Amino acid sequence: MVIRILHLLEGARAARGLTVVIDVFRAFSLECYLTAAGAREILPVADSEVARALKAAHPGWILAGERHGFRLPGFDLGNSPTQAEGLDLRGKTIVHTTSAGTQGMENATGASELLTGSLVNAAAIARYIRARNPETVSLVCMGIEMKEIAPEDLLCAEYIRSLLDGTPLPVRERAAALRFTSGARFFLPEQQADCPSRDFDLCTDVDRFGFVLRVERGPDGLARTRRIDI
Repeated sequence: MVIRILHLLEGARAARGLTVVIDVFRAFSLECYLTAAGAREILPVADSEVARALKAAHPGWILAGERHGFRLPGFDLGNSPTQAEGLDLRGKTIVHTTSAGTQGMENATGASELLTGSLVNAAAIARYIRARNPETVSLVCMGIEMKEIAPEDLLCAEYIRSLLDGTPLPVRERAAALRFTSGARFFLPEQQADCPSRDFDLCTDVDRFGFVLRVERGPDGLARTRRIDI
């Protein structure tokens, strides 16, 4: 098994084989929490106007998303796992658009299989990959708005790789230390409406969930997540 760690939009476009698109802060952490809250499916889309059109065509669907970390105008939810806490989303369809993670999903066209990636289900991802035993694994770190490498995404990729090759990695200690680097923004008073401090704790709750989210395209061409417990 060849494991490659790739970065940003170029990495998504270069991904081959079983591909994990990683966005820890916060897109694919949020999708795990939405799924755990009962969401039937999540549609990751790159274009916010496409998201709005889907909502217009399906008024019962829920819009979630951000640009530059802030909830998009008129959307039901932002990109905050804290906002998903306590929601009953059983049977709901969520349309989700973000600055990095969902962009990577749309651009990973060379992947043979596509998963979302986050710390909250990283061990489940590794178990899934081990069971599938693909020749090539691409771990794509989407970074901060696809402009710079994000330490939390790289940590997630390194952790998944460590689980696959049996190399110990102090993931929880390194995740906690993110509070003083890329996670510091969650503790700024002016950010609490859209990036509450609890988001940091929820996104770094390593291996909280025992499922993966596989992205599949339906007959209508739309990408949808499917929960697979493993």
